[in-house]
Amino acid sequence: MAVQQGAARVDVQGWGWRHAGRSSWAVSDAEFTIEPGERVLLLGASGAGKSTLLHGLAGVLGGDEEGEHRGSLSIDGMPAAAARGRSGLVLQDPDSQVILSRVGDDVAFGCENLGLAREEIWRRVAESLDAVGLDVPLDRSTSALSGGQKQRLALAGVLAMRPGLLLLDEPTANLDPHGVAEVQHAVTRVLADRGATLVVVEHRVEVWLPLVDRVIVLAADGGVLADGEPGRVLREQGASLAAAGVWVPGHPPAVPERRRPAGAEVLLEARDLSVARMPRHPVATGIELDVRAGRALALTGPNGAGKSTLALTLAGLLPPAGGTLQASAGLAAGAGPSPIRWKSRQLLGRIGTVFQDPEHQFLTARVRDELAVGPKALGRSAAEIAAVTEELLQRLRLSRLVDANPFTLSGGEKRRLSVATMLAAKPCLLVLDEPTFGQDARTWAEMLALLSELVEEGHSALAVTHDAAFVHALADEEYALTAAEQAVPR
Repeated sequence: MAVQQGAARVDVQGWGWRHAGRSSWAVSDAEFTIEPGERVLLLGASGAGKSTLLHGLAGVLGGDEEGEHRGSLSIDGMPAAAARGRSGLVLQDPDSQVILSRVGDDVAFGCENLGLAREEIWRRVAESLDAVGLDVPLDRSTSALSGGQKQRLALAGVLAMRPGLLLLDEPTANLDPHGVAEVQHAVTRVLADRGATLVVVEHRVEVWLPLVDRVIVLAADGGVLADGEPGRVLREQGASLAAAGVWVPGHPPAVPERRRPAGAEVLLEARDLSVARMPRHPVATGIELDVRAGRALALTGPNGAGKSTLALTLAGLLPPAGGTLQASAGLAAGAGPSPIRWKSRQLLGRIGTVFQDPEHQFLTARVRDELAVGPKALGRSAAEIAAVTEELLQRLRLSRLVDANPFTLSGGEKRRLSVATMLAAKPCLLVLDEPTFGQDARTWAEMLALLSELVEEGHSALAVTHDAAFVHALADEEYALTAAEQAVPR
């Protein structure tokens, strides 16, 4: 069965979805029509239901056991669930879209399910990988790719299917600036060549403004907040949209002023350090850096340069592949100077890690319980745990989700919860991998404020990030890894 050619039409009529076990609707009263070939930027505050709507259009929300719906979603006049071959979805979390163990096979998977000829499949595989700038061998292990590279892989797999409706859920969230431009250009070329309809969710509006011809803004309490030509919507409603959490050019969120201490105790010292995920295959070498108390350090650089691997090594979760990494006497007291040799209980309170994929650190079935894990393990009193939990729930806009399962949250909500779990424990050093992805302007500013407060209390923060505004607002120092496997302090 081959995919139908031509751009798809989308009709959303009073549609809503409520996840099983939730009292509130993830989306409600959404109503609009997208004509074939339109290019739509779907906006809204974190938790407004943007990803849920994309999943509904892709027909992957599940049956009655997964939740309940009202209203209708249709593609070319057919229920969305019956028109899956017409849509292609790039998920917010690229790890959840990796299916096979080799890059070429993974990109080919969708085409194979469409019954295309072998020659056509592999021609499309090469074309799609080139379009997204993923220049790796076809037999490269998908598990060896960085988060940003997996994002490109997911997009390549969808582009190879040539869908009539292209659905992108924050496709550039974890990409470096060059990767952002490559993905945007790849999508532009695909739309020009094939005329597909586009619906893209992205918090950073300026990335997609040159490409889209319409903006639809979902309201957090249901319905559509704004709908129209991008320039007009942002000009006439920019202030109100920014107040609702939408990233609007010209309306930056307020950032806290920070004291910038001149000198502080060195907590971790790396000398001629090499880091690797697999033995004898270092991804970055010759690293010389100090992590200091009461300071924030940003790890930056292109996708695949080894930023996440370096962060996990500094956090004591991966062994150094060469060189030395030593903790200070104060940080290592009672545990020894080498973090990789520390037991989990010795890491607790010393170094806390926020993984690139939030789901990799969830341990309980309720948001409130998740926030209490660290403080409980540290022996904090019930009153202390209640106080810190309540403050984080309110400041990070998670209060309405206290009884929700962490795995059912939106991508942005999962990220806030994963950061909050480490903030609750207040470790000496907090290591964060892409802490701001999926955040609207309000939650971004509040997360920045919380981290700034932690650092000013004398704790340290080390963040892997492509978010230049975050680096400017928080970091005392920047350490840039390059694709040539060298590092440059700034």
